[in-house]
Amino acid sequence: MAAAAAGEGPRAAEVAQALSRPLSCLQGPECGRGPRLRALEAIRAAVQERPLPGAVVQEVFAAHLVRPLARCLAADAAERCRELALQLLRHGLGHGDRPAEMLPVLLPALAQRLCPPRGCEPCEELRLGLLQLLSLLLRRCGASMAPYLSDVTRILQATLLDDYAEVRRESCRCAVACAQAMPEHFHMQSESLISPLMQTISHQHYRVRVDVIQATGTVIQFGNGKSVDDVLSHLAQRFFDEIPKVRQAVTTVIGEWLLHLRDRYSYFHKLVPLLLSGFTDEIPENMELAWSYWEKIGLQWEKENEEDLKDKIDFSVAPSHYPKGVTRPGVGCRELVSRNLSKILPGLCHDITDWVESTRIKASQLLYILLLHTEDHITQHMELLLRTLYRACMDEKSDVVRNCVKAAELIGTFVSPKVSLRLITSAFEKTPMPSYIMILTAVIRGSPKEVLKPHLTDLGNTLSKAEVCQRSEEVFYMEQLLCCVQALIEVCQEDCKEISLQLTKVLVTVMAIPHSQHLKEKVEETMCSLAKVQQLDDFLYLYKQHIIQLMEWVSVSHNCWTCYSPELLQLDIIATHSGPVIGEALHDFILILKTCLQPNKDPQMRLKLFTLLSQLLQKANETVNSQGQFLSYLETVIKDILAPNLQWHAGRTAAAIRTTAVSCLWALIHCEMLSPKEILEVEGMLMPQIIASLDEDSKMTRLMACRIVDVFLKVCGRQFDSDKLINTYPEVLKRLDDASPDVRLAAAHTLTNWFKCLKDNDVKSVMQNNIRFLYQELLIHLDDQDQNIQNAVLEVLKEGSILYPELLVREIEVVVHKHRTPVYCNQLLNHIQSPKESVL
Repeated sequence: MAAAAAGEGPRAAEVAQALSRPLSCLQGPECGRGPRLRALEAIRAAVQERPLPGAVVQEVFAAHLVRPLARCLAADAAERCRELALQLLRHGLGHGDRPAEMLPVLLPALAQRLCPPRGCEPCEELRLGLLQLLSLLLRRCGASMAPYLSDVTRILQATLLDDYAEVRRESCRCAVACAQAMPEHFHMQSESLISPLMQTISHQHYRVRVDVIQATGTVIQFGNGKSVDDVLSHLAQRFFDEIPKVRQAVTTVIGEWLLHLRDRYSYFHKLVPLLLSGFTDEIPENMELAWSYWEKIGLQWEKENEEDLKDKIDFSVAPSHYPKGVTRPGVGCRELVSRNLSKILPGLCHDITDWVESTRIKASQLLYILLLHTEDHITQHMELLLRTLYRACMDEKSDVVRNCVKAAELIGTFVSPKVSLRLITSAFEKTPMPSYIMILTAVIRGSPKEVLKPHLTDLGNTLSKAEVCQRSEEVFYMEQLLCCVQALIEVCQEDCKEISLQLTKVLVTVMAIPHSQHLKEKVEETMCSLAKVQQLDDFLYLYKQHIIQLMEWVSVSHNCWTCYSPELLQLDIIATHSGPVIGEALHDFILILKTCLQPNKDPQMRLKLFTLLSQLLQKANETVNSQGQFLSYLETVIKDILAPNLQWHAGRTAAAIRTTAVSCLWALIHCEMLSPKEILEVEGMLMPQIIASLDEDSKMTRLMACRIVDVFLKVCGRQFDSDKLINTYPEVLKRLDDASPDVRLAAAHTLTNWFKCLKDNDVKSVMQNNIRFLYQELLIHLDDQDQNIQNAVLEVLKEGSILYPELLVREIEVVVHKHRTPVYCNQLLNHIQSPKESVL
């Protein structure tokens, strides 16, 4: 080696001799741009384009080149000269064997060229080259750079904010090299780099963002751990970055800190949530990276705390009802989260209700992961957790709600129902909200069947309380109530038999809400499920099982009902939805009607009840008379329900009530449930009111009244005395002048049956004058403009001609010449005068 060194001395002298001329030219005070360029080219030819040993390069550069080249680099006005000087310096540093000797000259030159305000290199490529030169110095000189640490950080503070993206990237690499080169000293200056790094972390180029994140990780790893607080919010924001590599870089940095940061125990509560956020990354590789780091961290923490965790490690058994398809984290991971949850949860709960949508979604995802780790330790944080979930489940963003519901299911899995159900039910008993029911539903879904069983009765009683199930007509609230019942049935199955009545009450209430018609099918499905778990065929058997209790339930306050009473709507559902089962509770049903349909009760309520009764009577044998008992209440229905409401009172509401009462009577008569004897009884009690109804303003009332009189005449008219017949026909006759064609036709049909009542009747002779009057009036209507009315009246006269044919002929002859057309009169005459077939 001595011989080699002896041989290199003359060679260095030879190179120095070759450089003397270009160096003298380069250093000349009046040397122009061209000569300087030629001098630099000559120097390059001498040292860069010929192979030289490292010792020669070191000696030549240290003794002859570094100072003139540094001066050129720092102060030459020609960009090409600075570029050549930079190339030569990089060559010298790269090939010299003692580059640290050049630091006193190079560092000031670099600082002068890169740090404002004294000066700044205008060329982007040269600024990048200067930083690459600094990076080379850091890598080759290592700890020898320590005296110049302040210069290096001053340079990086400026270049980290450079306009040129590649300069920023190279600055990040320099920061990493600086930290690694002098770890014993770097912590004294590391904080000065945090601010420029954080100003660059949101740069528009994703590669810059990645390099900044990596640099931040190294700067803090080798520097001052207190800077973690300054960068956490910025790193957390990068978890929302749309570029997967950026998110990957953050995960790596956080994972490395949790493994190797000197003060990591002080920052677990701040770093763990960030790493766990990576579990929900949309890129599988990023998720796997986060899981990989987390497993290592948990195992390392187990090892470091082995004595404290010995029992938990030895006896760690997953709960039998652990969520399906979910891998249980290790003991170390679970303990890390459990011990830090009190510090993590308040900030996380704040983020779940943040105004920024992406923050709320990420926070809600993280909550589920934290609770999965915490297991039964959740109990200690229930009040804060529930308050947060109540608010979060009212979020407009469905992702937030879905994540919070998943988290609430874990409460059911890990927390004793004695705690969770007591807190939740007491909350919504005070102020029922949809979100409260939503959380209760989730807790039920997450709970094991055997754990819930002792609490079923309390749950059923709570849900069926009026202040809970009747609290609101809001559809969303009712949807959540329905979901809660569905969850109970799904989880508890046959155990639901003990709260079957309470659940049925809730389902009836949901179906009774006016705006929840779209829920009817779901409610029926839920009723069928409730019936199925009790081995019943369908929901009708559910009604059969509880019909008496349901009627008692709705009728508790029926004396005080108004049209706004929820019990009115519930009665409607029970009566119509239970089909034939309502016939088994007829006594209670009629009692409610009798009380609520008195004239002094709320008119709107009476309208609703009459509509319900009319609907049931249309299919009486399939509803109220399914047990064949309705006729035993007929007198009550007629005297106490229909008759009082058929009395005339002024006002539109009163008229509407009379219309619904007439509708009920028509439905009762039309359903063919009544025998002739019973129809006669009805007629005897209600005929005057029905006759009066023929003059109502409502077309529907007049039409149904005509039809009812028609049935009375058809079924029992032959038993009427002359006074009743005389009192009946004038009001019906008036309806031939009605504005409604339907009413006129019905009136004509009724008069036909009126004539039939006189056939073979002793009262016929007494009523001859009345019959003559009818003939005269009917002949006027025989000339009606409506052909349908003419045909109907013709049929009435044909039926009436049997009574006094000669009298009718005379009346026809009197008016036939006044008719617009004699066709109908001639048809009537032909009918009267044609020989009748004899009946053998």
